[in-house]
Amino acid sequence: MNADIARDIKLLALDVDGVLTDGRITYGNDGEELKSFNIKDGLGIKLIQAAGVEVTIITGRQSNIVDRRAKELGIKTIVQGREDKLSALLEICEARGLAVRECAYMGDDLPDLAAVRAAGIGMTVADASVALLAAADWQSSLPGGNGAVREACETLLHARGQLAAAEAAFQ
Repeated sequence: MNADIARDIKLLALDVDGVLTDGRITYGNDGEELKSFNIKDGLGIKLIQAAGVEVTIITGRQSNIVDRRAKELGIKTIVQGREDKLSALLEICEARGLAVRECAYMGDDLPDLAAVRAAGIGMTVADASVALLAAADWQSSLPGGNGAVREACETLLHARGQLAAAEAAFQ
């Protein structure tokens, strides 16, 4: 990963299903929807936020579970129900006065493709679609929902020269 580009990243946008989760959706008997989030991803998000990078969520589905997880992690901007991820990312950039090159975007499938291509750093998970794997600047060694976001956050922190300081806070 290019350290100069990584130092310029001010915002990390994440897809949910297939990135923050393993992509499975479980329905209960009473119609409730269940998703599993990896606690390691949550710590990675907190570490990158502490380093001054804002984290946002852009997802094609609508779910109260996503609102809850975002609130737990201090993620203030959540865009749900948007299949056009690039337009959502550009709207967020405009609202913050950022260029899209100042953003990293992590997705896993075709609805994420344009945003991954446009971002300063396009990121994906190990089990992403073939098109995403080809388009991304960086891919995790882990599948979505299994620590891939943590790996992405640590990779960004390392490239920015901030990983050691982030880890030192726990010593």
